[in-house]
Amino acid sequence: MSACDTGQGKLTGDGVIGLSRAFIAAGTPSVIVSLWTVGDQSTSYLMQQFYKNRQQSKDNAQALRQAMLSTMKKYPEPSQWAAFTLIGEAK
Repeated sequence: MSACDTGQGKLTGDGVIGLSRAFIAAGTPSVIVSLWTVGDQSTSYLMQQFYKNRQQSKDNAQALRQAMLSTMKKYPEPSQWAAFTLIGEAK
């Protein structure tokens, strides 16, 4: 989900209840969420890199890692790439 703050939610004894949990509960094996507001250009670049990497490797975690490393080179400020995290299955 390439939108701002998609990893946010209400913290309960069961963890964070939010949009990502709804997707997982509905049967989506994994989602990528952002933990804070990020820029449009850096997010677009990161997501393009993620899907390019994902075509080469069926490992979501590795594809996201490589996308973050690529984005970090183009947008060195951590606020532009470090917000993203994978929730759910790595593959």
